[in-house]
Parts: sequence; C-alpha cells; structure tokens
Amino acid sequence: MMDDIENGSMGPYQDRPRTFPDMRTKPYTPLVFRLIMGLNTRVLFILMLFAFGIIFYVGAKTSPIIVFVFSVCIASFLLSIYLTKWVLAKDEGPPEMAQISYAIRDGAEGFFRTQYGTISKMALLLAVVILGIYLFRNTTPQQESAGIGSTASAFITVIAFLLGALCSGIAGYVGMWVSVRANVRVSSAARRSAREALQVAVRAGGFSALIVVGMAVLGVAVLYATFYVWLGVDSPGSMKVTDLPLLLVGYGFGASFVALFAQLGGGIYTKAADVGADLVGKVEQGIPEDDPRNPAVIADLVGDNVGDCAARGADLFESIAAEIISAMILGGTMAQQCKIEDPSGFILFPLVVHSFDLVISSVGIFSIRSTREVGKPVEDPMKVLEKGYSVTIVLAVLTFGASTRWLLYTEQAPSAWLNFALCGLVGIITSYIFVWISKYYTDYKHQPVRTLALASSTGHGTNIIAGVSLGLESTALPVLVISVAIISAFWLGQTSGLVDEAGKPTGGLFGTAVATMGMLSTAAYVLTMDMFGPIADNAGGIVEMSQQPESVREITDVLDAVGNTTKATTKGFAIGSAALASFLLFSAYMDEVAAFAHLPFKEVDIAIPEVFVGGLLGSMLIFLFSAWACSAVGRTAQEVVNEVRRQFIERPGIMDYKEKPDYGRCVAIVASASLREMIKPGALAIISPIAVGFVFRILGHYTGHPLLGAKVVAAMLMFATVSGILMALFLNTAGGAWDNAKKYIETGAYGGKGSDCHKAAVTGDTVGDPFKDTAGPSIHVLIKMLATITLVMAPVFL
Repeated sequence: MMDDIENGSMGPYQDRPRTFPDMRTKPYTPLVFRLIMGLNTRVLFILMLFAFGIIFYVGAKTSPIIVFVFSVCIASFLLSIYLTKWVLAKDEGPPEMAQISYAIRDGAEGFFRTQYGTISKMALLLAVVILGIYLFRNTTPQQESAGIGSTASAFITVIAFLLGALCSGIAGYVGMWVSVRANVRVSSAARRSAREALQVAVRAGGFSALIVVGMAVLGVAVLYATFYVWLGVDSPGSMKVTDLPLLLVGYGFGASFVALFAQLGGGIYTKAADVGADLVGKVEQGIPEDDPRNPAVIADLVGDNVGDCAARGADLFESIAAEIISAMILGGTMAQQCKIEDPSGFILFPLVVHSFDLVISSVGIFSIRSTREVGKPVEDPMKVLEKGYSVTIVLAVLTFGASTRWLLYTEQAPSAWLNFALCGLVGIITSYIFVWISKYYTDYKHQPVRTLALASSTGHGTNIIAGVSLGLESTALPVLVISVAIISAFWLGQTSGLVDEAGKPTGGLFGTAVATMGMLSTAAYVLTMDMFGPIADNAGGIVEMSQQPESVREITDVLDAVGNTTKATTKGFAIGSAALASFLLFSAYMDEVAAFAHLPFKEVDIAIPEVFVGGLLGSMLIFLFSAWACSAVGRTAQEVVNEVRRQFIERPGIMDYKEKPDYGRCVAIVASASLREMIKPGALAIISPIAVGFVFRILGHYTGHPLLGAKVVAAMLMFATVSGILMALFLNTAGGAWDNAKKYIETGAYGGKGSDCHKAAVTGDTVGDPFKDTAGPSIHVLIKMLATITLVMAPVFL
C-alpha cells in the first residue's frame, strides 16, 4: 500500500469517487504482542494464571494494600478488554470509509515503530550513563545500613528506569492502537445518530485511559513490592520501608524520558502536516478541511493519532507515575519524622487513590449511554461529557474521604486524616476549576473565543494580536488557583497535628502531595475526554474524504469542535497537576541531596549570584526549548507546503478529481523530518541540568561551597517550573482559542467558510497549531522531567 501511495498509483480518480482502492496492508504488531497471540489459548491461560499468582504472592508478602491495588488494576484491564470488544464490534461503514482508515492506520503504526525504535536506542544509551554514574557514587547512610552498595543501587535504578520507559512506550502504543481503529467506527456511527457516535468515541478513549492509568499504578506497585521482598525490607539489618520509595525514582525518569520525545516527535508530525494542509488547501486553494484533493490530508489524519493519542497516553502515564513516586517519598519521610508505628498507609496512599480513580472513572465512562434520536436536534456533546465528569467528581470526593480514613488515620493525631481529606478536596476543586477556566477561554460558546473570531473580520494581523492577548490573559486565573491550592493544602497539612520529635509540625508538604493526588483522582476520565478529541477529529476527516452526506459531516463537526475544547481543558488540567507534582519532586530532590551530602539542605538563597544565574538558566531553558519546538514545526511545515504546491501545479487535474494526489510523499516528509527535529530540543532538556550542575559543582569545590552545584540546579528547576507553567498555559490556551475561533466562523458566523474572515482565522489557527500541540504539551512534560532527572542525577551535583 505505501508503495502505491508513494508513487501516486492508486488507479483512476473518477468524478467525486465514493470508493477508494484497497489500501490495506498487513498490520504491524509489536513483537511482544505477536508472541502472546501466537501461543495456544490454554498455554496462554496457564501462563497468565502463573503470572497473576506470582504478582499476588509478592503482594501478599508486602502488604494487604498492595493486594487491593493489584486486584483493582487487573479488574480495570478486564473492563478495558470489554470496552475494546464493544468498540470493535461496531461496523466500519461503507468501503470508502474503511479504505481511508486503513491508510491512516498504516501511516500511524509505521511512524510509531520508527519513532519508538529511535527512542529505545536513546533510552539504552542513557541507561548505560546512569549505570556508570551510580557505580562510582556514594551511597546514602540508609543504604549503607541496609547493606545496599553502589553496584546494587546502580542496577536497581537502571532497572527502574528501563521499566518506566517500557511501560510509557506501551501506554503510547495503546493510545494509538485504539484511536486508529475507533475513528472509522465513530464515522460510521455518525451516519445513524450523534449520541451513538459520541458513545463510541468516549468508550474508545475510555479503553485507552483505563490501560494507561492501570499500567502506571500497577508498574509502581509491582516495582515497590518486588524491591520490598527482594531486599527484605523492615527485617533486622535491612532497609526501612520509609526509605524504599527513593529506589523508584528511576521509574519516573524513564517514563518522563519517553513521554518527552513522544510528545516532541508526535507534536512536530501532527502540526507540520496540519499547517501545510491548511495553508495551501484552505487559504490558497479554498477547499474544505480534510478534502480528498489535498495531498497532505492523510499525513494530517495520521498526525492526530501519533501526536494527540500516542503522545498523550505516554504523557499522562508519566504524570501519574511521577506524582505517585513523589508522594510516596514525602509520605515515607513524614512518617519517619513523626515516628508513626505503621508508615505503610502513608506510603501506599497514592496507589490506593489511583486505584479508586480506575473505579470511579469507569462509572463515569459508562454513564454516557447511547439513545438514538433520529430527527431530533443534536444534543450538545459537551454537556453529556460534563455530566459524566460531574458523576466522577462526586464519586472521587467520597472515595478520597474513605481512603484517607482507611490509610491516614493514626493514634498520634486522630483528626489528621480529616485534614488530609480536605487537602484532597482542595485538589479535586482545583482540577474542576482548571477544567472550567480552560473551557471558558477555548470554547466558542463563551465570549473570549467569539471576540477572537470578531477580530478576524478586520484581517490576519488583528486575529494574531487578539489571540496572543487572550493567551497572555489566560495565565492569570490558573496561577491564582494554583497559588491558593498550594497554600491551602500546605496549611491544612501543617495543622493536621502530626509533629516530629522536636514538636515541629511536619505535615505541610505531605498535604500538598495529597492535594496533587486529589487533582489527579479523576485522571482516567480526564484522559478519556482527551482521547475523545483526536478520535472525533479523525472521524470528521474520514467523513469528509469519503464524501458522506452533509448531515453526517455536521455531526462530526460538532464532535470535532467539542474535541478541541476537551483537548484544551485536559491540557490545562495537566499543567495544573504538573505544577503541583513539580513542587513535590523539588522537595524530594532537596531531601535526597541532604541524604547524599550528609548536610542539611532546607532552602535555596537566590541572593547568591551563582544560584541566581541558575534560575536565569532555568527560565532561558523554557524559552529556548519552546523556540526550537516551534521552529521544528515551521521548518517541516515549509517542506509540506512546498510539496503540496508542487503537486497542485504539476497535477492540475487534482482539483477536478481527475488525478490522484500523492498522499505518501507528504507522509514521508513529515515522518522523516519529525524524527530528525525532535532530537535537538530533547537533548537540550536532558543535558542542560546535568551540565549546569556539574560545572557549578566543580566551581563550588574550588570556592569551598560543597552544595553549590545542587543549589544552582535547585534554582534552575524552580525558575524553569514557574516559567514553564506560564509558558505552557499561554501556548495551550492561545492555540486552542485560535482553533475554535476558526470552528465558530465555519458554523456560518462572519461570512462562514471561504470568507476573508475565515482565511484570517485559518492563519491564526496555523500559528496556534505548534503552540497547543507541540511546544505547550512538551513544556509541561519537560518541567516534570527536569524534576525527575535531578532526582536521579543528584550524585553528579555533589
């Protein structure tokens, strides 16, 4: 099939054809899945029972809480299998729809295979570097007393890193796998009713969400239980359970590493194809979006899957893994300081919260049911999704309160669990407000986007000015909400009644950790809404390319517009959670530095020149990274624009449906360019903190400041987090607003499609594309990866 596409030899292109030549090839399946599917059913069943038996045996040897977590995760996997069968049982529609879907599937799986092959090689190289660093570093006093030397510590960290990278890659593949199969089924369902199409898209996203969240929780739980049993934790002369979470930081770094490159590569791919297709197709040629005459349309539709589905799956996996590990570290530290008799509840609390997340999000997903309403007005899909989210939020409040009473009750402070439950409530309310703020600034039902659409009526320049100002303004409310959330949660934790041996309150940081858990306690449902967006976008493209009736396109257009809003709201949600998680990881980094250096490390003084310079470098890193990410999209888009223009000039019959566009040429251009372009910004993110810490460590050695390297890196991390949050909010909101301003005009406002106002809105949309789908999402992954890499590489700075 790809050879046919490359050569443009897919047969005669009749007047507005309703069928496409067979483009199906042998589907790609990763080696692991091919081996599993090749096994005899009975053998596979026995192996699964054996694996589950080992998992539950290790869990039982660790804690009953771990057994509970394992049980919920496995139940969620079984539920996701049901969702898969339900979605795949839906028909693929007429042949012309199926053939387009096959082309999208082949392009997405081919790019995924190449991209993750590159990422895996870089991960192995970095694993060797980590191994070398840990083999020659000092160990902490806790590790020395437990008999864990440098060699054991090195291999533990590398194993955790590689496992995190592997699980993050699987999470990305799952996100892409379901989207390329659900898109055509949503298109087909739209021919019958809008509600059925909505339900198919939501359940397809739900499958991916349950797998991603379940894998993140199960991966950390398995690693924790394995180390607990292997190292004989809490037995005489061995490691204490409160120190065990520090061994898991490699897992978070591995997940962050893969998520960053997946987001960069996928974001460059999807937005370069989108920009190229829009600028030439819509603006220059005046043809509709996803028109089959546009040579870049297949590349654009492939990009929705590799950029928005695969990358977002890896992204949320990393977010949950980092938050769980940082909260476990802080819970263990606080329990040790307070001399709590059984600290396991405080350490394993994050795993239980996210286990309940799987349960309540499943209820929210199944609350969206199909009722055929042929001939009636299309129900607003956003309201349907909000109802499901409301159900999930209510259940989250109830389960979170129950979890705190179960695990965080202690005789030393009988009312502490209530304070922490309120911390969780702060996080849940914060997530809801974040979703509402993002919706307000990006949904065309609200004034900001309509004002932006009005600005398009006076030209391209005023559209850009209005979009930039909207994005800048949109940073204010989220920052205020985050500030209030952090201070409130910290105060509730401090007043919980938990004190150390000196009588000093110690629950503040753990309170912020609990608030972060509360914010992410509905993560599976939020990811479902996020995955809904690209699936609906793809469905609309398939409907347009296969030239279905206008009534079908109207349904998919509504779903697509809602999908743009849900993607924007979930990005706002992700930024908020990244801010809180980075704060936790920063605190964990300071604790780890103190443990390695055998010196107190409680504060960072930015009045010290070198430390202030570190902060400047952190802020600079965010802006330079953003610039390189956007310029990568721009350079690749230029290649696409030139190629599409060339085809329209050399094949004039394309516009009259007499010649077939060479779709494969654009696919090849964006695939090769995105893999090439993702290396530079990704390398900048990894090398910068290590290089800065190492250089200032040497400077500190000669000036008599042993912690200078660690302090400079701490300032770099602090300033990068603050700058990154603001930059990501600006980029994501401005890009989403530009996109939906264009959608609003396409509904008929201000002249509708093809008008000068529409062309100005398309320009704004193309400017916003790299903002909202490449640089913006990559930045919030970047700030979490900076936090995890400093945790793993702390020995380099000392």
